[in-house]
Amino acid sequence: MVQEEIIVLVKKIQEDRCESNFLELKKASGGCPNKLYDTFSSFSNQDEGGVIAFGIDETTYELVGVYNAADLQKKVAEKCLEMEPPVRAILSASTIEGKSVVIAEIPGVQYEKRPVYYKPKGIVKGSYVRVGDADLPMTKYEIYQYDAYRRGIKEDRRVVDTGWVMRDEDLLKSYVDKVRKGNNILFENMADEEILELHSIVKGGKPTMTGLMVFSKYPQASFPNLAIKASRSPGIERGAATVEGMRFLDSKKIVGSIPLMLEEAMKFVARNSRVQITIDASGQRIDRPEYPARAVREAIINALIHRDYSRYTEDSAILIEMYQDRMEIINKGGIYGNVSVTRLGKESPETRNSTLTTVMEELEYSENRFSGIPTMRSEMLKAGLPEPVFEDNQNEFKVIFYNHQSHEVEQDVANNLTEVKAFSIFNSLSNIEKECIHFCRTAKSRAEIAEYLGKTRNYVSASIIRPLLDSGLLQMTIPEKPKSKNQMFVVSELYQNTLAKMDKDTLSE
Repeated sequence: MVQEEIIVLVKKIQEDRCESNFLELKKASGGCPNKLYDTFSSFSNQDEGGVIAFGIDETTYELVGVYNAADLQKKVAEKCLEMEPPVRAILSASTIEGKSVVIAEIPGVQYEKRPVYYKPKGIVKGSYVRVGDADLPMTKYEIYQYDAYRRGIKEDRRVVDTGWVMRDEDLLKSYVDKVRKGNNILFENMADEEILELHSIVKGGKPTMTGLMVFSKYPQASFPNLAIKASRSPGIERGAATVEGMRFLDSKKIVGSIPLMLEEAMKFVARNSRVQITIDASGQRIDRPEYPARAVREAIINALIHRDYSRYTEDSAILIEMYQDRMEIINKGGIYGNVSVTRLGKESPETRNSTLTTVMEELEYSENRFSGIPTMRSEMLKAGLPEPVFEDNQNEFKVIFYNHQSHEVEQDVANNLTEVKAFSIFNSLSNIEKECIHFCRTAKSRAEIAEYLGKTRNYVSASIIRPLLDSGLLQMTIPEKPKSKNQMFVVSELYQNTLAKMDKDTLSE
């Protein structure tokens, strides 16, 4: 960094008063910090790298200056060599307000060289990841993902030692026939089992992970959680519940082969999706689904094909979570290789499960043309919906579809909470107060209420009507003239709706 850039950076730090995913502050007024390796590692292990600013107090954000700019740069450079692979920091120094500031720019290393770790602690204990403003130890799974990529490990080809479970002979025959049809000369006289071996569906008579997940009728006998867990929530967050305490309006664990799970997952989404009915200018009815079916299908098939099938994720199901304003589809395993989430659909990424992808393409369940992300985007656009959101944190990948009602959700939730409060208040009333509420569903005078309840007007006014007005259950028909002789009382609109729902529930019982 040049002098002007350092000045701008320091000013921004003092304005924002916080560290970040890409910024670490070190006071270094009394010497070079002993522990820098965790930040070296975490910054090196993210594409954007990061910046360490020495000479700024990390608690007060005041400019304090480093003890000696030349010596600090030398020691920082030495500590960079303790990393594997060595960190190539770009060091620069400047004097601001008479105080020395040293900046260390830590570049992100190539994906295939990660994780960068602190050699004295080893790769398992010396690898870190940046989360917010913290450097956290990498999990064994995060380290494994880099190692698997570097070594070219393909988990979809690993042999399943348990062997076949309910092998689907009809689907296998269909697959072999399609292979022969597409390559009739090469495979014309080859035995079925030999074709399956060549395509990594079988190895030594046992299925590979691809073979089991596609051609077994029930692969969950070997891997119970390699399934889909689908749910429909009544609210906009996990744990939201209905008035009756139901956390899920519908939920299902979807099992079977990948083709069957795809089919059943689509049925679940269709069953739990709302349909908006509109009439066009010509008077024709138009049914507009909550989410475009093609977009949903692409997201589900992508999750099934591109999820991580390693031993680290065998206990993790794919999640389909439907909320009031959106649907989320989540699978284990972030984006494979060195492709950022912002580049999805714009360039051809590497494939984690190339064998599984090829098999599903041969069976015509998917297209291995990297068209999934563009299809999701175009289908949502055609439906007049927000563009899908893609999130990747290396451990998992998430697709979020927002529906037509997403902009109305905050108001809907507020109304639902008010309704819950209305039920609670009504149920806390005395019997005579409930009688009054039911009687006043149409406007009534003090005299009418007193006669109906068999009480004096003064008692009714002070002990029943006034408290119900204060709680909002009753309202005046002439609020601007509370003492008018023509004053009447009626149940407020919110509680009219509450009573109507209670009546409906009673009738349904």
